[in-house]
Amino acid sequence: MMLGSDVSSLSTTAATAAAQGLSIVVPVYNEAAGLAALHQRLNVLAANLKERFRLRCEVVYVDDGSSDSTLAIARGLEADTLDIQVVSLSRNFGKEAALMAGLDHARRGAVLFMDGDGQHPPALVEKLVDHWINGGYDVVYTAKAHRDNESLPRRLAVHGFYALINWGARQKIPEDAGDFRLLSPRAVAALRQLPERNRFFKGLASWIGFRQIRVDYEPAPRAHGVTTFSFMRLLGLSIEGLTSFSVAPLRFASLLGILLASAAFLFGLSILWEVWTTGKQVPGYPSLVVGLMTIGGVQLIMIGIVGEYIGKILSELKARPIYFVAEHSEKLFEADKAESASERTAAE
Repeated sequence: MMLGSDVSSLSTTAATAAAQGLSIVVPVYNEAAGLAALHQRLNVLAANLKERFRLRCEVVYVDDGSSDSTLAIARGLEADTLDIQVVSLSRNFGKEAALMAGLDHARRGAVLFMDGDGQHPPALVEKLVDHWINGGYDVVYTAKAHRDNESLPRRLAVHGFYALINWGARQKIPEDAGDFRLLSPRAVAALRQLPERNRFFKGLASWIGFRQIRVDYEPAPRAHGVTTFSFMRLLGLSIEGLTSFSVAPLRFASLLGILLASAAFLFGLSILWEVWTTGKQVPGYPSLVVGLMTIGGVQLIMIGIVGEYIGKILSELKARPIYFVAEHSEKLFEADKAESASERTAAE
């Protein structure tokens, strides 16, 4: 029985890349104000990619349960230079589920993921595609060039998160890497075969391996609105990533337990030494209360950490679908319509 997967047949060359094409997956949530402008920029991008790399493109808009007119606007977009798919989820499942829905519906060979808020510059895509086609890279990911505009606590928190998640990990997750990345056809095939329900896309894209390269960029200001990622959502995503890709929290709990046990042992030795040398007994009430509160708090923390992993196991055992699609529509670029018609005529 083969426990791995051979995707070597999907390796890309400059000659085969044009035939495979590129799917651009854009998860959107309440992006009605800027969706039309983003689509115009993608039309220009698709024309440039067609001219420079002979690369046919499609865009897959995944509406993650928007409460505004995002879905209606997406339905009305025209396929001027690229094919359009609109995938509407039955409710808000979260960005990770929306990314997976886009990956499942992508019909071209390579897949590019980008946000719908305008912060991921389409002009940079040509550089990512060049790394894939001419550089031979399977995963081309982007990362923030710097965090100078963020507060010191946030920068420390981000650095601490990546230090913790990469602690003892064989495959490191690049710090500051985002979801704006391009995957080659064989990287896409590998990512589709990962079965877990609790998905942390940044970690999965790093875990599959292959040749990867980092591209630094400066995110553009949001074209409209404000971010929907509150502190609590970011904290939840951090916990999701930690418990999905690292046993560092469990190791930390074990080390903390050893530290407290050692401290308690040394404290006990100091009490015995004082009694033996002076004959005086240490008053017990304050030390007893502090000790009990410390040990009790640490035990609750450890139980919480273990509970997170048990919850992950329960979620995987339930094997619920990651998302449900309520509506799916597509529009073909006129050139693709003509090509499909000629293919059907030839087949007849």
